[in-house]
Amino acid sequence: MTTSQKHQSFISEPMGEKPVSDLAGIGEVLGKRLSSKGYDKAYVVLGQYLVLKKNQELFIEWLKDEANANTKQARDCYECLTEWCEQFL
Repeated sequence: MTTSQKHQSFISEPMGEKPVSDLAGIGEVLGKRLSSKGYDKAYVVLGQYLVLKKNQELFIEWLKDEANANTKQARDCYECLTEWCEQFL
């Protein structure tokens, strides 16, 4: 599996106050959509990921419904959060 530079950068350090658009798969447009619904920080999206019990199918469907993400964007975000959790939780 190859990962983007954005993915590598995100998982290389603690999340802190990173904006939602720092997540792999989340660009400016999706970031604005998520922010407008209260998901302005990466840790807020992480919270939803954890509420959904790290379930790939549920998280991808949630991101598609919530931000109109496509499958690749949602999968990239899921994989980014999964790898971050493996390193930091």
